[in-house]
Amino acid sequence: MIRRMKFVGIPVADQDRALAFYRDRLGFKVHTDQPMGPGKRWIELKIPGAETGVVLFTPDGHEDRVGTFFNGSFACDDVRKAFADLKAKGVEFTGEPKEEPWGTYAIFKDSEGNSFVLGSR
Repeated sequence: MIRRMKFVGIPVADQDRALAFYRDRLGFKVHTDQPMGPGKRWIELKIPGAETGVVLFTPDGHEDRVGTFFNGSFACDDVRKAFADLKAKGVEFTGEPKEEPWGTYAIFKDSEGNSFVLGSR
């Protein structure tokens, strides 16, 4: 039976630029970085304290997904603190954190223009 999500793919145009963003600004750790076809690499990152990782890889024919909204959410304990810390590291947010009945969230963009929800609760 299925027990967990191993990783989710994030489409990227420039793997080196994306790797620097996720490693240096978000603090993700490189788990695998190896060739994956001509001119591409399989870059799998682990999120400290999480089971699910992310892969910075765009399959052929999916290049139009780069720079879109990611249908998922990253979670943290304190969105306002994470917002301040990440903004200080140069992460672009589309606005200030917002509080809703279901929790607090903010939307940020990665180096490739992909948008992500960062939420709590």
